[in-house]
Amino acid sequence: MRVVQLGPYPPPHGGVQTNLVAIREYLRHNGHSCDAINLTRFRRKDADGVYYPSGAAALMRLLWRLPADILHLHFGGDLTPRLLGLALFCSLLPGRKTVLTFHSGGYPGSPAGRAAAPATLRGFVLRRLDGLIGVNPEIAQLFARFGARRERIRTILPFSVQPPDRSLPLPERLAAFLGAHSPALLTVGLLEPEYDLELQIETMEGILERYPRAGLLIVGAGSLEESLRARIAGKPYGDHVLLYGDMPHAVTLRATLECDVLLRTTRYDGDSVSVREALYLGTPVIASDNGMRPEGVHLIPLSGAGPLRDAVCDLLSGERARRAPGGDGQENIRAVVRFYEELLR
Repeated sequence: MRVVQLGPYPPPHGGVQTNLVAIREYLRHNGHSCDAINLTRFRRKDADGVYYPSGAAALMRLLWRLPADILHLHFGGDLTPRLLGLALFCSLLPGRKTVLTFHSGGYPGSPAGRAAAPATLRGFVLRRLDGLIGVNPEIAQLFARFGARRERIRTILPFSVQPPDRSLPLPERLAAFLGAHSPALLTVGLLEPEYDLELQIETMEGILERYPRAGLLIVGAGSLEESLRARIAGKPYGDHVLLYGDMPHAVTLRATLECDVLLRTTRYDGDSVSVREALYLGTPVIASDNGMRPEGVHLIPLSGAGPLRDAVCDLLSGERARRAPGGDGQENIRAVVRFYEELLR
């Protein structure tokens, strides 16, 4: 089987990137061909089957010449005219099946999502695709409201987990921070306004009154990095907060295993890969209530330092036995590959 994945390719290491890479690695490990095409502004040299076209014309030429049985698109955020145009172009290429995974968990409840209907450009394009994957049931229902046939729709969670090896050494800066701070709180995501990271930094003041050695580890990259570093530096407890920056996925999983709690505070959020991974590894999760969190998450209101502080302190004061993960962590990736095989049959 020859597959081409199209979407954001790391770095940075966000949830969509992680899902794309996991599918690619699984396919290649099992004897299939899988190239990747980066669709973001981040540019590198083409290497090892990963391509960075410089514009729409270069992307179309690349898609025309790359051999593929499956073209798998990964979209997050909005269904913009540019992305719809790409999906339409892929559906017109002969000899290829086109699959879309839509990762934007909050889209069905947005004004654009609530306006979903068959008689729209979005509906027309989505109905042309051979396979549609929603990362939660709400997105699968959205596809149906656009008029897509039910047999072409699947709900497949967007995460896979390769349980980290505790014997592997952590990067020195990370190991030093975790060694000096306990309990350790972790947040993983883009450094963007919708993740309300300022709230977590401010809340550390109250948490430190109860747990004087506590630390907050922030993993990710984004537009707010400079301002967040300045905010942390201006706090008297700044040495209790480490903005690590971007981190390879394997190291992130190891950090998730080492930390006591994962925080996911958001103003706008869909399904979260980091939340799913933490639950799989047995790390407790405190997250803003967006109406679609998986079972086992400790929910807090969408904003407010008080509820976050209280939730952290209550969780840390109780029993913290970890649940052992079940399965091998690759169940969702196998479901994607089975969908490919069904389409090719």
